[in-house]
Amino acid sequence: MKKVLVAIVTLLVIAACKNNTKATVKSENKSKTEIKHPSDVIPFMDEFKILCGDGTRTDSLVNFSKEDFFYVENDGETDWVVYKTPNSGITSRTSSNTRTELGQKAHWIPETGGKLTGTLKVMHVSTTGDATASSSYSAVIGQIHSDEGHENEPLKIFYKKFPGQEKGSVFWNYEINTAGSNDGRWDYSTAVWGYDFSDVGDSATEYPAEPQDGISLGEEFSYEVNVFEGIMYLTFKSEGHETKKFTKSLLRSDFATRADVPEQILSTYYKRGRDGVERDTAYAGEIQYFKQGCYNQANGKSTKSDTFDGDIVKQYANGSYAEVWFKDATVGIGTKPN
Repeated sequence: MKKVLVAIVTLLVIAACKNNTKATVKSENKSKTEIKHPSDVIPFMDEFKILCGDGTRTDSLVNFSKEDFFYVENDGETDWVVYKTPNSGITSRTSSNTRTELGQKAHWIPETGGKLTGTLKVMHVSTTGDATASSSYSAVIGQIHSDEGHENEPLKIFYKKFPGQEKGSVFWNYEINTAGSNDGRWDYSTAVWGYDFSDVGDSATEYPAEPQDGISLGEEFSYEVNVFEGIMYLTFKSEGHETKKFTKSLLRSDFATRADVPEQILSTYYKRGRDGVERDTAYAGEIQYFKQGCYNQANGKSTKSDTFDGDIVKQYANGSYAEVWFKDATVGIGTKPN
């Protein structure tokens, strides 16, 4: 009898150990497969809302992700927040371009300022388009957007790469806060690495030479947008490239008379009848907010990019999309520059 009791106890102990092992393995597997959300990687998500390329909108981004548009990807070393959007989808009332892009909930004026940073790599831009159209093959990866008046954009940061080339360009555009009708608005573009917005092809299928100092797809770089007491300070950094810094007043216009209009604008926008000038006080006192993510500039209209009748699956399968990865980003108040 004693031997039988010992045997039973032994079997119970073995069974308990097996169950504990299974529970441990199950727990480990769950941990390994636990889904990460963008807010686990970049914790400022509670400060933003989002519009995705399929029309999904939400202002609750903590523990939120959207398959194929806004999610986390690991490159073997680092977790990245992915912003992905097709050439054609559902977009905002003021644009024909799709986006998976954050919009800051808090608003500010240039006099009080704000700061946005981002460390990112662009993984893809549309491979189709018209090379004579400035927006072809590009995506906007950071913005300052006005929320009143003409609702223009004092800052748009672009990445653009022509098909078949290894390196692309990073540049930033300043849109004038037009005096009078906004029909005459235009963007003045400044190159960071590579070309600016005005460098286009000689025909729909002819491209400028590849920029020697450009940024490749998958190459990491960062930007800082610091608006302090009405002045916008921009800093761009990338390993192996010269750090670039720029300063632009948002309180006093550089383009208030026709004599102030740069040659870049005369040879591009003016030919299309976009011949406005800016109000003297630029964006002074006007409500602003930051945007960050992937604002795809390719579309079936102005850039003649392939859209496959809006079929998102086909667009993703055939290169008709833009995709941007961020591993770090911050938002806050503007600070006095060093």
